[in-house]
Amino acid sequence: MLVSKTRTPEEQAAYLVELRSWLEGERDTPVEEMSSFFAHRLDQYEGVHLAHWAAEYEALADYLPDGLSTLLDIGCGTGLELASLLRRFSDLRVTGIDLSAPMLEKLRQNYPSSRVETICADYFSYPFEGRQYDAALSFETLHHFPYQKKREIYRKLYRAVHSGGCYLECDYLACCQEEEDLCLAEYHRRRQASDLPEGAFVHIDIPLTLAHQTELLTEAGFARVELLYQNEGTALLRAERE
Repeated sequence: MLVSKTRTPEEQAAYLVELRSWLEGERDTPVEEMSSFFAHRLDQYEGVHLAHWAAEYEALADYLPDGLSTLLDIGCGTGLELASLLRRFSDLRVTGIDLSAPMLEKLRQNYPSSRVETICADYFSYPFEGRQYDAALSFETLHHFPYQKKREIYRKLYRAVHSGGCYLECDYLACCQEEEDLCLAEYHRRRQASDLPEGAFVHIDIPLTLAHQTELLTEAGFARVELLYQNEGTALLRAERE
């Protein structure tokens, strides 16, 4: 199991100073459409993610219930989170949904198995809730979307998981309301300044606080939401369906 590390008040204050400076430095950086962003960084993606979250990828399987046989993975990328899952659950079948075709091609190279089905689609519009899974998973994908879109996806995930199942999310959380507000304001400013279509998904971080994440998951119908682990801005949440 992972060991949590939270910031002290002094560390949090220093972090917010650094965040403000970083956001200021990003003000004039062109906004990139989501699938294009990842397609252009395919060669770097796995190295960058493993440098940040190798321990979290390896430990994910420990936080899922015994006997898992079906899993939905939204925003699955190249499937770094699947190695420990497929190793622990010998009969597991995974459905992975991602917007980036190049990322999914890399996933299929990594896992050339009939146990992994890939779907190239926008997980907000793809009707995955028509199936019933033992569990659903997302890893570092939903922090790119605003509150309303998270409300939408959590409702879909609730309907996709059968009674007694769960949803596991490892993602970037805002340390406080100040961080959430700073990131959201910059998201709206840069989004409006870009020439991308209004409905296009963009690669800008807009994390929510733990309180707001929990509120949305509970509102979606999940009976219990638990913070399992936190390493500064990275948090692992499990939401359970009765």
